[in-house]
Amino acid sequence: MFQISDTVRRTKTEDGGVLLDIHHGRIYCLNVVGSKILDLLEKGLDTVQIAAELSDAYAMDIETVSNDVLDFIRTLQEHNVLKVC
Repeated sequence: MFQISDTVRRTKTEDGGVLLDIHHGRIYCLNVVGSKILDLLEKGLDTVQIAAELSDAYAMDIETVSNDVLDFIRTLQEHNVLKVC
């Protein structure tokens, strides 16, 4: 299970969202899918469930979506936006 870092502030927009890491002074822009992934993580879904939901919503291959979700999460972890709890 993942949690957004306490030092990150999030704002949702029509185009996705913006993350502000107040500790490191970094801003990250999210597209609609990235914002949706964070929404689903906050609801407690795991990566398999998230990939399945996105695959259904966007009519995409589950394997491709799974890899993209994992890459996105890894990137957020590398930038200290997400932490494992």
